[in-house]
Amino acid sequence: MMYTLIGMSLLFITIGFIVTERNAKYLLAGYNTMSIEERKKVDIKTYLAYFKKFHVFLGLSFFLIGMVLIYSGYENEISIFIVAYPILAYIYFIFRSTKYFDSKKNKITTYIVAAALLFIIVMFMRDFKETKLILHANAIEFKGGYGEIIPLKAIKTIELIHDQPKITRRTNGFSAGNIKKGFYKTDKGEVVKLIINADTKPYILITKLNGKKVYYSSKEEPNEKLFEMIKVAQKN
Repeated sequence: MMYTLIGMSLLFITIGFIVTERNAKYLLAGYNTMSIEERKKVDIKTYLAYFKKFHVFLGLSFFLIGMVLIYSGYENEISIFIVAYPILAYIYFIFRSTKYFDSKKNKITTYIVAAALLFIIVMFMRDFKETKLILHANAIEFKGGYGEIIPLKAIKTIELIHDQPKITRRTNGFSAGNIKKGFYKTDKGEVVKLIINADTKPYILITKLNGKKVYYSSKEEPNEKLFEMIKVAQKN
């Protein structure tokens, strides 16, 4: 995560220095679509000074705040910060840019970015919410993000383990700090399902009759308690 912070911070700062008065007519959004007469009305020198100042501040603040979150133990929240902070910053930046030159495209972009941010926040809130294990008479239900219902008769084995599988890549899912939900490929080439609400050991491993595996860890309930409840239900 630290490398991501460093890389993105450097990117933001670099952007601030890339656009100049010489290449603005090619690189600067909004300005590059203006006619020559429209560009003459824009104080591009003042605007570029603001452009540079904004991106340098964004890069430095992004890195510093991110490091504070990491060293304060907010491993899950850092993923939200990495996505939301730049988007919020750019909404502010685009809104303030209208004082230098009024562009309808800038306003439209602001609305689009704001809508995208709202969508991302909603998705993050859904995935951060705990996916609970609910035991029914004849099935286990994982209720929440990436949930499913597994009939008890479809379970081959259920066990407690102390290690998650070694993951090589995420194929379809959500990851943020200790939270992992969705489908992941292991170093053995298997595609397994992780519903890890928190890094609470031991984990519950459910292997279905079809060979598919589900790894689960609760945030609120002890995994050992859930495991025993399932074992009792299987016997009955």
